[in-house]
Amino acid sequence: MNLAAATNESLAHTSNVLIYSSMAVYTLAFFAHIAEWVLGSRSKVGRTAAALSGSPDGAAAPVVVAQGGSTAVLERPKVVTRAAAGTRDVPDGPGAAGGTFKGDLWGRIAVSLTVVAFAVEAAGVITRALSVQRAPWANMYEFSITFSTVAVGSYLVLLALKKNVRWIGLPLVTTVLLDLGIAVTTLYTDSDQLVPALHSYWLWIHVSTAIICGAVFYLGAVGTVLYLFRDSYENKIAGGGTPGKFAASVLERLPSASSLDKFSYRINAAVFPLWTFTIIAGAIWAGDAWGRYWGWDPKEVWSFITWVAYAAYLHARATAGWKGRKAAYLALVAFACWLFNYYGVNIFVTGLHSYAGV
Repeated sequence: MNLAAATNESLAHTSNVLIYSSMAVYTLAFFAHIAEWVLGSRSKVGRTAAALSGSPDGAAAPVVVAQGGSTAVLERPKVVTRAAAGTRDVPDGPGAAGGTFKGDLWGRIAVSLTVVAFAVEAAGVITRALSVQRAPWANMYEFSITFSTVAVGSYLVLLALKKNVRWIGLPLVTTVLLDLGIAVTTLYTDSDQLVPALHSYWLWIHVSTAIICGAVFYLGAVGTVLYLFRDSYENKIAGGGTPGKFAASVLERLPSASSLDKFSYRINAAVFPLWTFTIIAGAIWAGDAWGRYWGWDPKEVWSFITWVAYAAYLHARATAGWKGRKAAYLALVAFACWLFNYYGVNIFVTGLHSYAGV
């Protein structure tokens, strides 16, 4: 069979154009998110300092803590969750804009542009698949464009479910632009047919679940990083310190440290069973392709290391002595393992999975 003849070059070119077009729209969304944060005022944010110190001076909205100590009433009722340390009740910030008309307007524009960019990128992934009539994740370039598409799609699903996650928008769009930039430059591979080892329906099952897990783990990692910043901010105020204006302007708009901690934990816990299935599916595919279920190939080893790291995090998070920052550090180590499994193993380590190239 002539592999070159089996590739629809017109669709492959269309896919490339769509991916570049999505990058242009993501760039517009990035600037819109910047405008959202810059123009969003703190005037209508239930201030963390007021919630922690009990002083009304810095608060634009009155905060009344209920008798049970778990809920606070603002101008618009908001749920207040207890921090990981269990020592304070802090109201969630609005997510990004801070409640001003300009900030909220730019936030809506940013989300709209993100939706458009997602649709264009998804079309690029689909046309890439149609150009060769196979799953569009047979190499690192295709994995990267599909990964970023799924990550953005997961974020938009959370928004559609009315979750307070608009704070993810700016770091997500920034990361997607970096991911696509690396994909179209360093990792780009021409659209081509599969090597024989990849001709299996397990390519659809195993790799698609790995992409979904990575995208959701990424959202959990963003929440974890921001939790660490927000927790330090709350601790500084609780200790009588005065954060800088920039830190206050940004961090007061985020959910409380407790909310971010719970968000990350729930996201990671929800997708962990699917990561377990991903490893099992890979073992079954290895049995069909290579005649053994497990051979300690570098990709297999690091997939298992990632599984152990996330299992340790979930166990630590459920253990009283390891909640909060200690568990958060474990979560970031686990996500770093996932990243190395994807980039490091594929680029720097030779193994049976190296046939896909970059």
